[in-house]
Formats: sequence, C-alpha cells, structure tokens
Amino acid sequence: MYAQAAAELGRELADSGVGLVFGGGRVGLMGILADSVLAAGGQAIGVMPRALVEKEIAHTSLTELHVLESMHQRKALMADLADAFLLLPGGFGSWEEFCEIVTWLQLGIHRKPCAVLNVAGYYDDLLSLADHALAEGFLRPAHRDMVIVEVNPHAVLSRMAAAPIPSEVKWAGEQGR
Repeated sequence: MYAQAAAELGRELADSGVGLVFGGGRVGLMGILADSVLAAGGQAIGVMPRALVEKEIAHTSLTELHVLESMHQRKALMADLADAFLLLPGGFGSWEEFCEIVTWLQLGIHRKPCAVLNVAGYYDDLLSLADHALAEGFLRPAHRDMVIVEVNPHAVLSRMAAAPIPSEVKWAGEQGR
C-alpha cells in the first residue's frame, strides 16, 4: 500500500506538471516515487551527498542529480529548489528532515507548504504527538495548522497547491518569553 501510494503520487506530480526534488536515492519509497514521476514524463531532481553516491544508492536515471559534500548542503539545496515539502511514510531520516523544514516554516525561514501523506494511518501517532504538544501549550494552534495532512496523493497535492502562506511566525513579537 505504501509503494502504491508513492507510485500514485509520482503520476499525480507528473500529470500536474510538478517536478520532484528529493534525496536522489533509487531505493525505498523515494526510488518508487522517482521512477513513477519519470515513467509518467515528469522531472525528478535528486540531491545527494557524495558519500551516499559512492555507496551506489543514487538513482541513475534522474533528470538531474546534484552531488554535494554534506547532508547539511543537501538539505539547504533541497529547501532552495523545492516549492513545497511532503512527508511520505519513512523512518528517522524522513522524520528529521520534515521536522526541520516545518521548524523553518514556523520560524519564518521559508514560506512554503508542508504536508504529510498519512497513508493507512502511518503517521497517526506522530500527529497525536503534535496534538498533545498543542494541548500542553508547546505548540500554538497556528503552528499545528501549518502542517497539511491528507491520506491520498491527489488530495494532498490539491491542498498544498491552495495552501495559504502562514502568517504567524514563532517568537515574533514575543519579548521576554
């Protein structure tokens, strides 16, 4: 079901004329997503540190592959190239990158939509944690609402395309807190 959702997302991206910017790997859901984008005639741009390219996990059929020296450079370039950010089911690396990019949105470092593709409830527990943080006062409602959540690729892309630019930035005007 996760692979099917990634493939469907790839087709939706290509059909919408939206290019993919991703970590550049040929394995896992990201490889399936990139293959689907490319098979449907879309563009897939990979951004990968040299150490991972040397381990032979780079996708070799991409529209473009940027090879950088570090993960920090990778994340910065991906953030610059992307117009929005979408979290698919994944592990620590996916979670870390998404949490960082949402934090950047919260801080006003970028103004791009951030979304979660919650296939088969995969991220229910993470979303519950965000709701708990909200209830306990660690998140403001506006910041929790910055993250779009949908269960299917078409819906998430539609909502991301129509997403308003968040106006509330963390700590802006909060002297002494």
